[in-house]
Amino acid sequence: MSTRPDSPLDFSYETRPARVVFRPGAAVTATPGEAARLGLHRVLVVCGSRGEEVARSVADALGDSCAGVHAGARMHVPVEVADRAVEAAREVGADGCVAVGGGSAIGLGKAVALRTGLPLIAVPTTYSGSEMTSVWGLTEHGAKRTGRDPSVQPRSVVYDPELTLALPVPLSVTSGVNALAHAVEALYAPDASPLVSLMAEEGVRAMTGALRRVAEAPGDPEARGRALYGAWLCGACLGATTMGLHHKLCHVLGGTFGLPHAETHTVVLPYALAYNASAAPGAIAALSRALDTDDVPHALRQFAGDLGAPRTLAEIGLREADLSRAAAEAAADSYPNPREVTAHGVLGLLTAAYEGWEPRAGGE
Repeated sequence: MSTRPDSPLDFSYETRPARVVFRPGAAVTATPGEAARLGLHRVLVVCGSRGEEVARSVADALGDSCAGVHAGARMHVPVEVADRAVEAAREVGADGCVAVGGGSAIGLGKAVALRTGLPLIAVPTTYSGSEMTSVWGLTEHGAKRTGRDPSVQPRSVVYDPELTLALPVPLSVTSGVNALAHAVEALYAPDASPLVSLMAEEGVRAMTGALRRVAEAPGDPEARGRALYGAWLCGACLGATTMGLHHKLCHVLGGTFGLPHAETHTVVLPYALAYNASAAPGAIAALSRALDTDDVPHALRQFAGDLGAPRTLAEIGLREADLSRAAAEAAADSYPNPREVTAHGVLGLLTAAYEGWEPRAGGE
């Protein structure tokens, strides 16, 4: 049952201090200044192996302020990976951390900040939007734990569209839909507010338009910048509200079954939205405006599929035998959602997503 106030003018809104620098070339021209502004002199740059070249260019720009590069980020932030990064930060005497990369790298930077209290600067190279939140996640023994802590909120976020020019179109699409999921759930969150709803609607409009242009012209700097703008808005929505069934499902599917993060969000989102649609008319109205459609779940699935994204959970590695277990885990804990979450209902949702059935509003 939803706990959202009946009136859109009955709300609470809280934001945390965050600084955003947004311009082409900012990764190397602005990051050193952001570190200096925070009084940092020995920062550890963290990244994944695929993003190490870009991270080292940032490290070179930092010069003597860089204490080292740790290229150990992995998807879903396994706790042993976080342990090694924390050890690396302590070994070099780091007084701050700069995370360069996608959600995995930024997630690792957050884990370091959570364990050490070091200030974090984020330089995102994908469109997940996690850099705008105080949400952290760690995976241990096949289960992903998430939480919120002010210490993991990046003190500064440096958006550089040039860093995303080489991002492959398939990853651009799934990363962008991952960001869309933040905005979608913010629209029916129990702690939604008029400002967040405006950001969410604009974020969906900006991201979907940008991804279409990115797919047509991957090297278009304006399209890439527009996608980062959408990621910023969608991520800010996640940072300001409580997420529901969709995010819970994706954490289960990723943490327990090892499914790829962005692709999982992309497949699940239309089905989670269809499940909640009857209990979230305001969200559906806003998304209908942003997407210019009368059938939002169908439009979202069609949009991602037309741009080459996977359409089913089977495509991205889930086994049919795991559907019941995933449904039970997703329904085991209590969390806000506009529609009651039951194992039976979630199993219907997951089965539809596994088989690739057309998402039906209110269906199971």
